Amino acid sequence: MYLSKRVQKIKPSPTLAIDAKAKALKAQGIDIISFGTGEPDFDTPQNIKNVAIDAINKGFTKYCPVSGTIDLKNAIINKFKIDHNLEYTKEEIIVSCGAKHSLYNIFQAIFNDGDEVIIPAPYWVSYPDMAILAGAKPIFINTTDRNHFKVSASDIEKIITKKTKAFVLNSPSNPTGNTYTKEELSEIANVCIKNNLLIISDEIYEKLIYDSFQFFSIAQLSKELKERTIVVNGVSKAFAMTGWRIGYAAGPKEIISAMTKIQSQSTSSPTSISLKAATEALNGNKDCLETMRTEFEERRNYIVERLNKIDGIKCLKPEGAFYVFPNISELLGKEYNGVIVNTDMEFADYLLEQAKIAVVPGSAFGAKGYIRLSYATSMKNIIEGIDRLERSLLKK
Repeated sequence: MYLSKRVQKIKPSPTLAIDAKAKALKAQGIDIISFGTGEPDFDTPQNIKNVAIDAINKGFTKYCPVSGTIDLKNAIINKFKIDHNLEYTKEEIIVSCGAKHSLYNIFQAIFNDGDEVIIPAPYWVSYPDMAILAGAKPIFINTTDRNHFKVSASDIEKIITKKTKAFVLNSPSNPTGNTYTKEELSEIANVCIKNNLLIISDEIYEKLIYDSFQFFSIAQLSKELKERTIVVNGVSKAFAMTGWRIGYAAGPKEIISAMTKIQSQSTSSPTSISLKAATEALNGNKDCLETMRTEFEERRNYIVERLNKIDGIKCLKPEGAFYVFPNISELLGKEYNGVIVNTDMEFADYLLEQAKIAVVPGSAFGAKGYIRLSYATSMKNIIEGIDRLERSLLKK
């Protein structure tokens, strides 16, 4: 066996695997409606594409500084100041090949073998494996729809040990869409300060907020919080730029410097053209943000209402992101069209085979008895997809 022990401990991303399976079926001519992938169905705004095209034509095609261009760093600094009244220097900013890359660099930079990191469940699928690759041990706090998939300060305090080094916060959340209030964040912050924990705050969905909910970054609550928080964000979700692969992190200079050193020995700088495009995204016209947000909110309202009308499904209305995470536990252990479905994994397989819709089982996120549906697809697809879901549950 030539593989390392650490790589044998991790698994491929289940969300990407399901998306690949759905695309393979589509390639065979099968009409699949996918609720699986976390990718806006909108095109990248034209002003952003124009800047990228201009960069190519002007020959901006060479290596760039490892941690990102000065122009983009200044745009990120300005964004934090305007949005959250947070002040960072260029030495406290790193630009990476997507927010996932930023997170990977963080885990590699701060964890030693045996360190523990607290991760609320349901969680984004990559957090635990990133921890394992860094030699750390993920410690989960399980939540359910009964507590709106949120952890409390007391939940965190109960599982802190001498080995606990960091807490992962994802608000708005993938997969649930739950979003923490300022008051809830303050309580969590107090526990983290008291126990000297670092906070990894994944805020990639911050621009996708609904029902006049007010988003807060935990780093903006106090100077002390800012000094122990690494904020992760990017342009992929808000600006429909998933394929451009630009994410960024802001945090203590020492940690950002370590992340830059890691990046210098792995990918080096992000793509030059994408750096120009991301700068335009943050500095240019942002009318697209509200256009997309409004459309997502309309889709969310529809899909939540439809799901809650199906017997055996209970679905909270999320405050952010573009996912719903319905509880389907009452549907399990039953037979549908000659198929007995016992688990959420089997339920997802059943829907793909019988209803020709792709969803992600909750088990992939550490939450059995749920499924995740992304409404980052057209309203037409959502209507047809939920129609298919309903029909697949009719016992014949």
